Amino acid sequence: MFPVHIGTCGWSYKEWVGPFYPKGTAAGDFLSSYAEHFTVVEVDSTFYRSPSTKMVQGWRDRTPAGFGFSLKVPQSITHENVLLDCRAEVEAFVAAARLLGDKLLCCLLQFGYFNRSAFPDRDAFLERLDAFLAAWPRDVPVAVEIRNKGWISEPFADCLRRHRTAWALADQDWMPSPLGTVKKLDTVTGPFGYVRLLGDRAAVEKQTKLFDHIVVDRSAQMQADAEAIRLLSGRVPVVVFVNNHFAGYAPASIRELQAMLAGL
Repeated sequence: MFPVHIGTCGWSYKEWVGPFYPKGTAAGDFLSSYAEHFTVVEVDSTFYRSPSTKMVQGWRDRTPAGFGFSLKVPQSITHENVLLDCRAEVEAFVAAARLLGDKLLCCLLQFGYFNRSAFPDRDAFLERLDAFLAAWPRDVPVAVEIRNKGWISEPFADCLRRHRTAWALADQDWMPSPLGTVKKLDTVTGPFGYVRLLGDRAAVEKQTKLFDHIVVDRSAQMQADAEAIRLLSGRVPVVVFVNNHFAGYAPASIRELQAMLAGL
């Protein structure tokens, strides 16, 4: 089996001080404290704006050798321009991401749901994605997550495979489960597997705004996710990221997932 590395979606949660970070931990020390527990993290803040040189260098310098970052590609590229006429934005983002050196795991293109006014069908989207991935720099690993469940298909997998791009499988309330997709299609499209446990944001936020404890039992879903991860790791290394919105408190969800994986 290939290795599985698990981390959270972000680390800047003040409510984790006490339950996860030692009491009294300053915000500037969150990342270094986080890296004592997990070896990977997905950075959500880069979705809102491309990070500065100083910011990326800080991430790099506050984490140990062997630590890895997945950076979400800015929404200006994925949501506003939707992959068109954004060469300058891509170049600026990639230049910043490269400052991580060997700590850069990949960059994640997370798309929203597209209605017919954006793309008439899946093939129109794939045509644009294919051209974008063809121009993406070969030295920067990339993963893609889509949120149109009808587009989960062999043509989508083939597009990713042509460019050695990882398929980011999300456990999300309205999408097919990662396990169902792994069993139906060949989802190994790049050099690593990528799984995101996102859950149902609205359901969790109805119960809490402080993400410091589990509020929704996702054990059944997680067991299926663990099986999907196990199947993927039989073929490639896998990175897994757990969001607070999956069950209420990502570090506890990770401990539960790790126990399930150990039992498979």
